[in-house]
Amino acid sequence: MSAIPAALARAVEARRDDLIALTRDLVRIPTTNPPGDAYRDCAEFLGRRLAASGFAVEYVRAIGAPGDSERYPRINVVARRALAGPGRCVHFNGHIDVVEPGRGWSVDPFAGTIRDGRIYGRGTCDMKGGLAAAIVAAESLIECAPELCGALEVSGTVDEESGGYGGVAYLAERGYFSPDRVQHVIIPEPLNVDRVCIGHRGVWWAELETLGRIAHGSMPFLGDSAIRHMGAVLERIEHELLPHLAGRRTVMPVVPEGARQSTLNINSVHGGQPEGHDGLPSPCVADSCRIVIDRRFLIEEPIEAVKAEVRELLESLVRTRPGFGYQLRDLFEVLPTMADPSGPVVQATLAAIRDVLGRDAQIVCSPGTYDQKHIDRIGRLKDCIAYGPGILDLAHQPDEYVGIEDLVASAQVMARAAHALLSAGT
Repeated sequence: MSAIPAALARAVEARRDDLIALTRDLVRIPTTNPPGDAYRDCAEFLGRRLAASGFAVEYVRAIGAPGDSERYPRINVVARRALAGPGRCVHFNGHIDVVEPGRGWSVDPFAGTIRDGRIYGRGTCDMKGGLAAAIVAAESLIECAPELCGALEVSGTVDEESGGYGGVAYLAERGYFSPDRVQHVIIPEPLNVDRVCIGHRGVWWAELETLGRIAHGSMPFLGDSAIRHMGAVLERIEHELLPHLAGRRTVMPVVPEGARQSTLNINSVHGGQPEGHDGLPSPCVADSCRIVIDRRFLIEEPIEAVKAEVRELLESLVRTRPGFGYQLRDLFEVLPTMADPSGPVVQATLAAIRDVLGRDAQIVCSPGTYDQKHIDRIGRLKDCIAYGPGILDLAHQPDEYVGIEDLVASAQVMARAAHALLSAGT
């Protein structure tokens, strides 16, 4: 091991207790999204930490972004540390928002409990542990390699769990991820400590409404049930569309294995008239029924074709089912993205994992999207990966945790990768 990598390993190890404490402190700030609690508190906490390490700190409120209000301002923090001279920039980006805790916890989800070599709490895995590791990695690199040229950036951004429009998307639109400013990005999402994630599948969310005619529930023959029409849609999806999607496979190295095919999930169903104050149902035939579909698609599938096959299913019912009518409304769409596996940030991180962990890393793609989509599509910055200490399957689960040894190892990997990228000047 050469002098600088060895020094980086020692520097990160010396900060072990600090890394644990930083992770716990971040978890104790309950940045639950929705609605966007404590974003300012968390951003300013990170800003104070990074300013103390010599970073120039900027707070960017995403005014006008979805969810932004005086009560719940979308506050992002961006910190930049110029190094010894001009050069490339490595940016570590982590989202500070977390999903609601939900039920089933055996510990306080916002206490940062330590047990059996793990830190438990909402966000430990996804992804405050990874953000803490990135900060410690950057601080260790500044200490050990003062001669490096270029710049280091660390950002704590909001709303990734609801699409990232008040966070990375907002920043990308304003040039914070321009290739002229930043050349390499590592997002410490929880894809496991020995994996490098180079992209993700696409997503299309849409609301489908079937239409009917209201009538008295005792005389349903005088109406037309939108719920029954939706039943016909669900039957077609179940027996025609889903088997068709299951036969498609991708060259993308998506994990887990089941996500290497196209998938469709029914996220919600809403139908009929609302219940009365006494909790009894309305005695009416439903004139509306709505579902939200969550279609995850592959890099081989054009989004126009993805939408067309759903519309073709619906138009077939228009032709064959008396009274069938529908409305289909787009809610959200993101194209698949995949970085070049031979690119600088991928290769530097693979080498760092090999050196730190003593084994080869796996190159993967994520089944769901994350903020790489905005860095790629809006920022036009391609050399971007996700790499972090969390275990993918624990994200959004009760008793979410991050392993302390994985925290330390990932910080060492990120420090070494950043050193290699800045040393190469590519």
